[in-house]
Amino acid sequence: MPRFPSPDTVNPVQLPDGTVIPGNVFLKPVIDHPRIQIGDYTYASDFDPPPPEGWAARIAPFMFPISQDRLIIGKFGQIAHGVRFITNSANHKMDGFSTFPFAIHQPERFMAYPGSLKRGRDTVVGHDVWIGMGATILPGATIGNGVIISAGSVVAGSVPDYAIIGGNRAEVLRMRFDDATIAELNEIAWWDWDIDAILDAEAAITGADIAALRAAAPA
Repeated sequence: MPRFPSPDTVNPVQLPDGTVIPGNVFLKPVIDHPRIQIGDYTYASDFDPPPPEGWAARIAPFMFPISQDRLIIGKFGQIAHGVRFITNSANHKMDGFSTFPFAIHQPERFMAYPGSLKRGRDTVVGHDVWIGMGATILPGATIGNGVIISAGSVVAGSVPDYAIIGGNRAEVLRMRFDDATIAELNEIAWWDWDIDAILDAEAAITGADIAALRAAAPA
């Protein structure tokens, strides 16, 4: 038996008796979408999971193949039940008197409608980010590495590495580590190591001793 599930495993959580937990999935193998990029080992949890082909629409319901922006999520992300990424295609035009999207109700105009919207920024989530239950990520948000997002938060704009944020609109509640430690964590970038090296260094990765983590880094 391998030490850890392959990043291509659909349902990576298995109980000692062999029971597979269907509501926990690695997203990379189940999302095949031209506008969504998911890193290895990033998982999502859901109490009422969709079929594998439904995960893209579950987490990013407004991300269409014809959308102009992208959703990019790094490695080792942890996405709780009810998290939604509201991407730019959910927007309405706001430069006229009415925001009503007449074009989406007319088949001959539907496909061109996203192109009529102002090009939004990509939504980017860093590595090792924990997004709590029911959080909403708004179009163009940029979330740094190691961020923790409180349940129910509404996230917009730029979030610094290793911040804990919460609220609507989400604000920084505190930083997880000092600036020097954060800089070193980003330089070490354990999420880019080979999985065997990561497993060998698990105690250092999940601990809080930067010297131990530095010493555990592959040569």
